[in-house]
Amino acid sequence: MHDEFLCHVTAYGVCDGRRIGVPLGTYRAPTLALALWWLRDRASWIAERLDPQPDRPHLPRGALTPVADDAPDVSRVLRAWCADAGQQELVGEELAAGRLVRVATSDETTEYELLAESVDALRMQRTGPALVLPVA
Repeated sequence: MHDEFLCHVTAYGVCDGRRIGVPLGTYRAPTLALALWWLRDRASWIAERLDPQPDRPHLPRGALTPVADDAPDVSRVLRAWCADAGQQELVGEELAAGRLVRVATSDETTEYELLAESVDALRMQRTGPALVLPVA
């Protein structure tokens, strides 16, 4: 069982023809449960900022504009991912097995990426067998 997890959230876009990543948060989770909680919390945070619920009292009338039905809906995808117990279980199993997990969704301009990996797995990769060359 892996005990500690490094979690990142990044938004990627194109600027001057180059793909640019903007970090939206990093968390070193001391437990698997906290890693999963943080990923869900960040996904919800992004969704709420991209598409606030229209019934919020702090939004002035006309502040939200409907989009076409076929427009990519990052907020819907992220909210659905957070609410899907099966997906959460799968992510937990992958992390517990030491595998990197990446959840990504995008719209016309931006890709949003949630990334998590075991700190133990990272350490094991770094401490793999070294290349040894004889020196004359």
